[in-house]
Amino acid sequence: MKLIAKNLSKSYGPVKALDSASLAIREGEFVSLLGPSGSGKTTFLMMVAGLIMPDVGELRINGKLATYLPVQDRDIGMVFQNYALFPHLTVFENIAFPLRMRKIDENRIRSAVGEALEMVRLSSTADRVPAALSGGQQQRIALARCLVYKPSIILMDEPLGALDRKMREEMQLEIKRIHRALGTTLLYVTHDQDEAMTMSDRICLMHDGRIEQLGVPEELYFSPQTAFAADFLGNSNFMDAEVMGRDQDMASLKLAGGQVIRARLKESLLQSDHVRVMVRPERLRLGPAEPGSDCNEIRGTVFDTVLVGEVTRVYVHITADITVSATSLTGTHAQLPALDSVQAMHWPVSDTLVFSR
Repeated sequence: MKLIAKNLSKSYGPVKALDSASLAIREGEFVSLLGPSGSGKTTFLMMVAGLIMPDVGELRINGKLATYLPVQDRDIGMVFQNYALFPHLTVFENIAFPLRMRKIDENRIRSAVGEALEMVRLSSTADRVPAALSGGQQQRIALARCLVYKPSIILMDEPLGALDRKMREEMQLEIKRIHRALGTTLLYVTHDQDEAMTMSDRICLMHDGRIEQLGVPEELYFSPQTAFAADFLGNSNFMDAEVMGRDQDMASLKLAGGQVIRARLKESLLQSDHVRVMVRPERLRLGPAEPGSDCNEIRGTVFDTVLVGEVTRVYVHITADITVSATSLTGTHAQLPALDSVQAMHWPVSDTLVFSR
């Protein structure tokens, strides 16, 4: 393993910033630390960088104990959100800076800087100053400065947060391309679920200082282990339900208002009487279920339809307290249900996820 963190914890007075976090990262892997503000992801990253020391726990880098190792001895590169470029130096000198600090031969510096600029596709900018570049270009230069001395692990702390949406999406693909080309081990902090889903080999979802779930993007999206994980990644419809009957792990669930659906219960919920049901909006289909199909069906009153570019969302009141949305690709001549009309909706029983309430 390239990086092994074991039971890392950090407290600031009564506040637990990180609570027994353990994570192992393989050589060449891209892992994102994802979570809301205050979830502990930046604290974890700063511990790996050596900028924060843990109260408890152990950190190993390249097989060596690195828990209290000085920053300069960790063989780690870091890219920040604000770029941290020297405004008075040219692009070439910004990228060359870490090599000059390591007293590298001048010929090797020129070769290495040229390679780094070529990698981020900005060879023509070597003589410019950072102020003459766009935000996206500056971020690529910051990345090149990190790549130039070939660190063992690259850390990125919300590096795209200052960019507009279009530029951010372009940079996501650019960073992913560079990662694949170099095979560098990368630990990336973000609160943007789309960013994490787009770029990561695995996602480490954090909540209240703990690791909530760790897995590949598809696993976290389609098989979330907790209601928080289901709610944080993607859009979700949640409904409280009462367990009416069980046939092994298949249960009949009564929603508020009396409508009944079916779902498979996880082993930990087999004795529960009250649960939370979740279904993704894109799995809901307007209209009644086909007779004999293994689908759940509910009815409600349409109160809004919203066109969001490539998708259209239909919002339906199941009761005064329960609202669900169905998402479908926008069609030029799509027939949308009328406002205040009663609308049936259905989805496969297998797409019904159940969590503790």
